[in-house]
Amino acid sequence: MPGAPALAQAGVAGHPVSVCVLRDDGAMSAARLIREPGRFDCASTQHALGPGDYWALSEEIGERSTPERPLSIRFASVWQKSIALDILYEDGRIVRVPADPRGLTPYIQLGAVAEIRLPPAQARVMRLLWHVEGSANLRGILLGARISTAAESVEANLKMAAMYAAFGGLALALIIYNLALWGALRHRFQLWYCAMTAGLLAYAFSSSGALAWVWPDIANNDRMRLNYLWLGLMGGAALMFARTFFEERVYTGRLGRVAEGVAVLIAAAGILVYLAAPVAIHAADLIFTSIFVGLTCVVVPTLWRAWRLRSNYLWLFAIAWGAPILTAILRMLGNIHLLPWNFWLDNSTVLSMCAEAVLSSLAIAYRIKLLSKERDAAMRGEEAALRLAETDPLTGLLNRRAFLEKAIGRPGDQMLQIADLDHFKSVNETLGHDGGDEVLRVFARVLRQVAPPGALVARMGGEEFAILSARDEAVEPEIVLARLRATRMPFDLQITTSVGTCCGPIGTEVDWKALYRGADSALFEAKSAGRDRVRNAPAREAA
Repeated sequence: MPGAPALAQAGVAGHPVSVCVLRDDGAMSAARLIREPGRFDCASTQHALGPGDYWALSEEIGERSTPERPLSIRFASVWQKSIALDILYEDGRIVRVPADPRGLTPYIQLGAVAEIRLPPAQARVMRLLWHVEGSANLRGILLGARISTAAESVEANLKMAAMYAAFGGLALALIIYNLALWGALRHRFQLWYCAMTAGLLAYAFSSSGALAWVWPDIANNDRMRLNYLWLGLMGGAALMFARTFFEERVYTGRLGRVAEGVAVLIAAAGILVYLAAPVAIHAADLIFTSIFVGLTCVVVPTLWRAWRLRSNYLWLFAIAWGAPILTAILRMLGNIHLLPWNFWLDNSTVLSMCAEAVLSSLAIAYRIKLLSKERDAAMRGEEAALRLAETDPLTGLLNRRAFLEKAIGRPGDQMLQIADLDHFKSVNETLGHDGGDEVLRVFARVLRQVAPPGALVARMGGEEFAILSARDEAVEPEIVLARLRATRMPFDLQITTSVGTCCGPIGTEVDWKALYRGADSALFEAKSAGRDRVRNAPAREAA
């Protein structure tokens, strides 16, 4: 990702033409120089000659540009103030294509390659002479020169259009998809991913040359300044995406602060180049490249710590970011001239980041899957905790608190049945507390079996139980007595219960207290009358 904006897609059309250079001393004539190739330097590396004004002369071409087969010269778009082209024909005629104040903007094709048509003539084109003013010479003065036919140029543009259109559609789809996910899930890494992809889309739009088509009045240097700006903002967003994508434990302590600081510096470097390039492009480019080294310096410790902490996302991050990291290293080596300029390396940023965007989207889907599992597990745990808080641990029925929360406010008349096991103290004395607990569990099972759908069944405390149901759906209390008599108890002990009932509304706590007093009084009457029977209290009216 670091380095100069994409130079040109010069490798996709025509055949190469070698170029020699000569520094302009201000007193040279194009008509004379174009016929004196011996004065030009063909051996020195161009970037070693430094910034300034230059002449660049092609090798002998010897091809005709005709109306039926027009020729063009294609070359890389680099930082320069202006460029003019002189064309020498076999008959001695020289045709000049003058410089434009916008630089190469009028000649930019897709892929940010400059293309100048060579006027058709009967005579062959012998040599080409460029006059380059204000060359920054960051990577070279004139790079990637190629002679191509009109058909080859059209084919190159179509290929570039297909590649960038596919990438643009993919980027838009990923942004829309992840924004929609963010609206539902609200994870920060989704927003940073969208910012990274949007920055990449903007970078592709400007570095591809499409910006020059949409905005014909923009100076070519300004277009390249935008390349730096978008690349810096994208790099900062990419690092923040990694910062928020990993588990928080990976970035605890100093590493998290360093990652955030480098992300800010990368974005600031893009802004710095955009603002300072017109007056100090060399210094700005050096700062930009140096700060991008920090990206690699953060990624390596991140991978190391993620491996040590057994992060769930390490393998996805390593796969997704492998190509961009390798590209960044190679581009940095090219920026400091340890690697020569290469068409595929120069255009690797968009392609590698496109792959990263796709793989990171899969990584996001994988993380959301894990987060969903964590959420579901948490919800199940919460539900289990809630059930534990609401249920009686011995019988599994509602406890008194949960029963009251669910009971008060039920609409319509309700029937409350209070059941109390008879002589339960003697049961504990006979069977022990473990046996008594088993009797309680069996009775709770009987109540669950006879209770109608929608009824609330609870253990109110000790050996007292309650059933609350709609009045017209209530189970007959005699059925409860009969079912309990028929149920086998531990050691075949005969267990009975007394039941008191009361009907009425239960819309408020006052209603509940009145209903409970009525059922409890009826229960007392059943106990007093000999147990193992039912007594009904008079129906209650709303308080």
